[in-house]
Amino acid sequence: MKLRILGCSGGIGGRHLRTTSLLVDHDILIDAGTGVADLSIAELAVIDHVFITHTHLDHIATLPLMVDTVGDRRSKPLMVYGTEAVITILKNHVFNWAVWPDFSEIPTAAKPFMRFQPIRVGEKLTLGGRHITALPVEHTVPAVGYHLESAQGSLVFSGDTGVCDAFWQAVNRIANLRHLIVECAFSNREERLALVSKHLCPSMLASELQKLERNCDIYITHLKPGQIELTMEEIAECLGDFKPKMLQNNQVLEF
Repeated sequence: MKLRILGCSGGIGGRHLRTTSLLVDHDILIDAGTGVADLSIAELAVIDHVFITHTHLDHIATLPLMVDTVGDRRSKPLMVYGTEAVITILKNHVFNWAVWPDFSEIPTAAKPFMRFQPIRVGEKLTLGGRHITALPVEHTVPAVGYHLESAQGSLVFSGDTGVCDAFWQAVNRIANLRHLIVECAFSNREERLALVSKHLCPSMLASELQKLERNCDIYITHLKPGQIELTMEEIAECLGDFKPKMLQNNQVLEF
C-alpha cells in the first residue's frame, strides 16, 4: 500500500500549503481538501473511493468540484464513505442543490455520478486486499480517524481530534502498526482554543502519546500556517523521545 500526501496543512497561503487529502495507491482518497486540486483530470478520474473523516471545509473542499469534473468520464459512480452523521451533513449542507447539485441523483438516480456508502466505527472494509477501518475520535462535529492495513503493515490517520481515550485504545490493538499520522493544530499558547475546538497542541499531544503502547513512526499533520515553526519547536521540546516528524506535502509512505 502506498500513501501519497496531497495536503496536510491546517490552512492555505502559499504554494506548499494544501489542506488535508491523502491518496492511497491511485484509487482511494482519504479526505478531499485543497491538495486534491493539484491532481490532473486523468488522476482524478481513476479515484473510485473517497473516505471522509468529517465535514469541515478543509477536509471536503474539493469533493463537489471533483465529482463535477470527472463524473462524465467514469463508467461507475464515485463512492463516498462516511458515518451516517457525516453523510447526512453532506446531503443537507453541500449536495443540496443550493450550495452544489446533488450528484447522487445526476444524471439519474439509477445511474448517478456519486453514491454515498455509510460506514460504522470499527467496521472493516476491504478493497482489493486493502483494509480500511474507521476509528473513534473526538471533534466538534461527527468525525472518525482511519486505520489502513495491507499485508505488510498498518498506518493510522487521526484526522481531527482532541483528547480521546477510545482512539488510543483502538490504536493499541493494531499489532502491525508502522506509521501514525496525528494532528497538532495549535501551539501551546493557544491551548484554550485547542480545547474549545477539540484539536491538540504540543502539551496535549504529549499527554495523549503517553497512552500509545506501539512502536511506530509518528508524523505531525494539520499545523496552522504562521505557527508551523513555533509548534514544531514545542513538539520537539515536549515529545523529543517520540522523535516525531512533520508530515510533508508529496511525501510517500509505504506499508
